[in-house]
Amino acid sequence: MKTIVYTDIAVRQLGALPDEAQERVTEGIERYAVSGHGDVKALSGRSGYRLRIGSYRVIFDEDQATILAIYIGKRETTTYRRN
Repeated sequence: MKTIVYTDIAVRQLGALPDEAQERVTEGIERYAVSGHGDVKALSGRSGYRLRIGSYRVIFDEDQATILAIYIGKRETTTYRRN
């Protein structure tokens, strides 16, 4: 299992989501950290990855032992331009 680290911004964004969405996103990130399974794609034009959890996206970077969650939010046209 990889260690999950959230940036300060990601913590605030996760806290601003509705309770049900917070639960789904947290479970999705944990599932990916444990098993490596999830709808993950490399970002084009920049480093990092995105994890799709329903209509929510987690923009993250990872190494052998750590997942760094950078952005958590609903999929919008600005989701990938923000960070």
